[in-house]
Amino acid sequence: MKAEPRERLRELPAVDQLVRAVEHRAELHGIPRARLTACAREVLDAERRRALAGTPAELDAAVLATRVVEALARGVFSLGPVINATGVVLHTALGRAVLSPLALERLSHWGRVLQLGDRPRREEARLPLQPRGGAAPRLTGAEDALVVNNNAAAVLLALESLARGREVIVSRGELIEIGGEFRIPDIMVRGGAVLREVGTTNRTHLADYADAIGPDTALLLKVHPSNYRVVGFAADVPTRDLVELGRERTVPVMEDLGSGSLVDLRAVGLPWEPTVQEVVASGVDLVLVLGRQAPGRSQAGCSWGAARSSPV
Repeated sequence: MKAEPRERLRELPAVDQLVRAVEHRAELHGIPRARLTACAREVLDAERRRALAGTPAELDAAVLATRVVEALARGVFSLGPVINATGVVLHTALGRAVLSPLALERLSHWGRVLQLGDRPRREEARLPLQPRGGAAPRLTGAEDALVVNNNAAAVLLALESLARGREVIVSRGELIEIGGEFRIPDIMVRGGAVLREVGTTNRTHLADYADAIGPDTALLLKVHPSNYRVVGFAADVPTRDLVELGRERTVPVMEDLGSGSLVDLRAVGLPWEPTVQEVVASGVDLVLVLGRQAPGRSQAGCSWGAARSSPV
C-alpha cells in the first residue's frame, strides 16, 4: 500500500546528514557551515513541498547532496560561459575585454603578495602613471593620469572638482546616454554642476559656446557620441576650436572621448576614431576615456591631464 505524503516526509534525510555529505567537497572550500546548513534546508524544504503537493519527492541522500552542491555553486559563482554571436566583438552586455596574459600574471602576483601598512591615498597608488618617466606621457603626451572604476566615475569626479555649483556648457547634440543608463545630464547633476545647453540637436557652432560663457562658467565640455551619429544637415565644433575659445576666455575645456583608442584603427580597416594622443595634442585640459573597450584592457575610467599650463 502506497504511503501517504506526510508519512513519506519521514524518509527524507536529516539536514545534518546532507551537510556532512558535502562539507568536505573541494569546490565548496571556504563556504561557511552556516551557509551549507541553510542550503541543505532549502533543498529539503523543496522536496517537502513536492511531497505535500502529491508529487513524488526525491529521498536519496546522495542525489540531494548533489543538489546542495549545485545550488551552492550557483549562488557563489553566478557567472557562466556564453557564446557571443552578436557580431559586436566587445559587447558590454556579455562581459569585458579579455585581459592580456601579462596583465593577468601581474594581477595574480600582486593579489597574492601585496602587503600594505597604513592605507595609502588612492591618488598616491598610481605610481606607473606618474609624469617623470611614467606611462602617462609615454602613451599620450599627458602630464599625468588618474584611473578610477569607470568613465562615468571619471566624469563625476571631474565635474565635482572643477564645476560644483557652476555652469558647464555642452552641446545639445552631445547630451548622450551610455550603457547602464548613465546620462550626461544626470551625471552633471550628481557632480553638482549646472548644465548649460547650447546649439541644437543637429547643429552647434562655436558662437553658441562663446555667447553662453559668463561669470558662472566653469567648464566647456565636449562629449564623443560613441554609439550614434547625426548625419545629413549637421555640424559640431572641432576640439581645437573649442580649446582656442577656452584659452581666449580663460575657461578650461574637458572632452569625454568615450572608448579612448590609443591606436589609429584605420590600419586594420576600421573607421577613424580620434585617439587620446590626438585629443591631448589639441590642448584640452582634461581627457576622459573608458578603459574596457579595447582588447587586453580591463574596465576603468581614465582622466588624462594635458601637458600644458592651463586655468584648471
